[in-house]
Amino acid sequence: MHIKKDALVSIALELQDENGNVIEENDQEVIYLHGGYGHLFQKLEEALEGKKVGDTFCVKLTASEAFGEFDEALVLRESLEDLPPEVALGMELDGEEEGVVFRVVELDATHALVDGNHPYAGVSMIAKGKVREIEYLSPEAIEEILKEEHGH
Repeated sequence: MHIKKDALVSIALELQDENGNVIEENDQEVIYLHGGYGHLFQKLEEALEGKKVGDTFCVKLTASEAFGEFDEALVLRESLEDLPPEVALGMELDGEEEGVVFRVVELDATHALVDGNHPYAGVSMIAKGKVREIEYLSPEAIEEILKEEHGH
């Protein structure tokens, strides 16, 4: 059985920075629907195409191929008056734009510095791991996964 479009794939995944330092290691499996659904970095998904259970992978990703380039426009200095009263360092706040989450990265007596970039934005990385499981799904099962993903 090989990875192809519409397969439900389970992988062990470790992300390292360019120097080989582990920045994220998933103790549990990463499960995704293969085939361009945006569940995995595109370059990594392309590298997994055709692999079978037990195969390993090692893919170098530029920052733009991974979590994106760092965007200075997403770093804002906000007045504490405009934020919830319980604001704290490390807290996550929903942005006005859907899908943008700001982390409070600095606090002083009157302002908070918030950052809407992914914590690994601007970081090139290496994705390493092993294919653990492959399951071919019915069109109905795929439709159900996609419905759940979109909150239907």
